Amino acid sequence: MAKIGIFFGTDTGRTRLVAKQIAKKLGEAADAPVNIGRTSLEAFLAYDSLIVGSPTLGDGELPGESTGLSQPSWEEFLPQLVEADLNGKTIAIFGLGDQKKYAGEFVDAIGLLHDAFAARGARVVGRWPTAGYEFEASKAVDGDDFLGLAIDQHHQALLTESRIDAWLDQIRPELLP
Repeated sequence: MAKIGIFFGTDTGRTRLVAKQIAKKLGEAADAPVNIGRTSLEAFLAYDSLIVGSPTLGDGELPGESTGLSQPSWEEFLPQLVEADLNGKTIAIFGLGDQKKYAGEFVDAIGLLHDAFAARGARVVGRWPTAGYEFEASKAVDGDDFLGLAIDQHHQALLTESRIDAWLDQIRPELLP
């Protein structure tokens, strides 16, 4: 059975911790999470099923060197995908954000990643309901759903594990046909 690749961008390390939590829950079905700034395009494209994660920084930005990170992240990785054909790839997205402090761009990174992967032919799965969150706006919202799993470790940390469990129950059949 092919394994699921897990890739994340991070600023403070919270996204890495959530990626590790997801990997642990998937067990042998997933490889160890990899920081997107420390991988190659070839390693990323080697997987047919992926889980990707990112925090939203500043004014709704992906992490990267222009946002103050000392190493490359999603901002530097995504341009490598310009010529990539992601048809046949299934991708689920999770994002971390602060729905109170950044209510106007809560988990925008989910939307940015979704658009980048969908534009290149990937099948994006793992929508998550917006019910239970309090925010003003997000590029990650379509109708009544986020385009991936929204995590707020600042204000709803006690809900993280149950949300991950429910989301994995939903996406596991899509990622492991």
